[in-house]
Amino acid sequence: MTPALNAKDGVSVRLIEKVWFKNHQAKYWLVPLLLPITGLFYLISLVRRLAFRLGLLKSYKVAAPVIVVGNISVGGNGKTPVVIHLVELAKTLGLKPGVISRGYGSQADIYPYLLDEKSTSYQAGDEPLLIYQRCNIPVVIGADRVANAEKLIEHGCNIVISDDGLQHYRLQRDLELVIIDAKRLFGNGLLLPAGPLREGTWRLKEADLIIYNGNNSDHTKQLVSKPLFMTLAGCELIQVTTGEKMLLPDFIQQWQIVNAIAGIGEPQRFFDTLQTLGFDLATQQGFIDHKNFTVNDFVEFKADLPLLMTEKDAVKCRGFAQKNWWYLPVSAQFSEQDKDVLIQSINSFKV
Repeated sequence: MTPALNAKDGVSVRLIEKVWFKNHQAKYWLVPLLLPITGLFYLISLVRRLAFRLGLLKSYKVAAPVIVVGNISVGGNGKTPVVIHLVELAKTLGLKPGVISRGYGSQADIYPYLLDEKSTSYQAGDEPLLIYQRCNIPVVIGADRVANAEKLIEHGCNIVISDDGLQHYRLQRDLELVIIDAKRLFGNGLLLPAGPLREGTWRLKEADLIIYNGNNSDHTKQLVSKPLFMTLAGCELIQVTTGEKMLLPDFIQQWQIVNAIAGIGEPQRFFDTLQTLGFDLATQQGFIDHKNFTVNDFVEFKADLPLLMTEKDAVKCRGFAQKNWWYLPVSAQFSEQDKDVLIQSINSFKV
């Protein structure tokens, strides 16, 4: 079953994604229509990069190492699980990490905004709240990433991890990690809005580490000599409101047939994961990324079946979730060799 998308959530968004990633026939009229805007986007991006390189626009170095985890394309590539993985690695190395984020869709009263136990997804955005609740470390959001980083340092952090912000050149960085969806790759290879790219694939050569979410080694060898590879894995389901946990085999033994929703960059990835784990999906519904859910979005799901969602969706549904709503937390998994590369990179910052 193909994930549905409500018209109110923007069918045009799904159409453009089909043009970008699925070679939809609309490309024959939509791409030519958008190419002039793409040319303008390229010019603005080029001038901006040159301005930073020539010192016409000032960049700032803060008093702690900065790791940027970003991508060159739009959509969910797996940045947040990598950020969480880096946080945990930094902790094991004796560092005090903090995370900064733009906080897409957030409505805080003041910025930079430091999350606390009372923060909501409305104030902070879904991904920052997820990171804060999962990692229990300082998280600061706001458009000014330099100010965000400085606020983290004020609160005792000695390493800053930026969730996204690869193109935010105002903040100097000590390490760049670019995350790539190995399935969707770079779509049609064009810059926004005719394609999904914020910057061309040439940008990969400037990054310190390239991490592929999934494995597409035939393609990676053409662009990156030594990429890292990760997979996303989960072993349990957690009830959205109570926090009750069940191991996947035990859950599947009781409820193999389930409903599923996902409001992420690539909803089908989540649905495919559930089916790979052994679930049969009675109904699946895909929503736009960063969807602000209301109870009305769930009226069509059968109450006699569990409803499974991503952790990112769950942080926005706790206020009205039902007892049969569960989420699947996932973690980034690396080979020992690739994990050592990450550890060595972080270790290089220790004094």
